[in-house]
Amino acid sequence: MLYWLLKYVLIGPFLRVTGRPTFEGRENFPASGPALLVGNHLSVADWLFMPLVAPRRVTFLAKSDYYTGTGIKGMLSRWFFAGSGQHPIDRTNADSAQAALDAGLEVLSSGELLCIYPEGTRSPDGRLYRGKTGPARLAMRAGVPIVPVGVIGTDEYVRRIRRFSLSARVRVRIGEPLDTAAWADRVGDRAAEREITDELMRRIQALTGQEYVHDTYGADEKNRLQALRESGHNLLDQPGDEQR
Repeated sequence: MLYWLLKYVLIGPFLRVTGRPTFEGRENFPASGPALLVGNHLSVADWLFMPLVAPRRVTFLAKSDYYTGTGIKGMLSRWFFAGSGQHPIDRTNADSAQAALDAGLEVLSSGELLCIYPEGTRSPDGRLYRGKTGPARLAMRAGVPIVPVGVIGTDEYVRRIRRFSLSARVRVRIGEPLDTAAWADRVGDRAAEREITDELMRRIQALTGQEYVHDTYGADEKNRLQALRESGHNLLDQPGDEQR
C-alpha cells in the first residue's frame, strides 16, 4: 500500500514534473511472473525513476542498516525503504554475496520483479563498466528471464535538481528479455555466468549509448580516481574521468 502511495502521491508527482520521464520498450516489460531486471547505474535517482514508470512493483536489495536504526530517524528510514520496495540484506557478514543471492531468490520465488545493478556501484564518469556475474548467477539459479534496462539522464537530473533547475529529462528503456534456458545445464559454471553478463552489458550499452569499458570494474575506476585526487593530479587531464 505504501509503495503505491509513494509512487502516485508522495514522491511520484514531483519526479514526473521535474524529470518528465519517458518509458520505452513497454512490450518487453514482463506483464506477469518473476523476472530479474538489470540496468546501468548513473545516480541515486535510478531506483526512483525506473519503478516510477514501470507498470508493476519493482523490488531492490538494500543494506539491512536502513532497517535497524532507532528513534524517529530509524522509524522513518524503515518506513521509507520498506515502502519504496527495498528488500533488506546483511552486507556485514563474511558471505554477503551469498546473503544477496538468498535474498534475491526469496524475492523471485514470490513471483516478483527484482532489479539489480551489475556494475555494483554508480558510474564515476557516465561510462558503462564491466558487469559482475552475481545477477547472472541469481537468474540461473531462479530460472527466470533477465530484462536489460537502460536509464538515461538521471545523472544530469540530480545535478540540475541540486541547482534548482527543473529542465532535466529522464528516459527509461526496456530491452528484449534474455532467456537463460540456453544455459540451464550450466548452473554454477563461472564461464557461463560471464557469458551471460557480458551479453547483458552489451544489451544495456545498446539501450543507453554509453561508452562501454568492458575490461574495468566501476569500483576499480573509482579507486583509481580517488588515488589521483589524493596525489594532487588534475582529473581534467584524465580521459573518461568524472568531469566528462
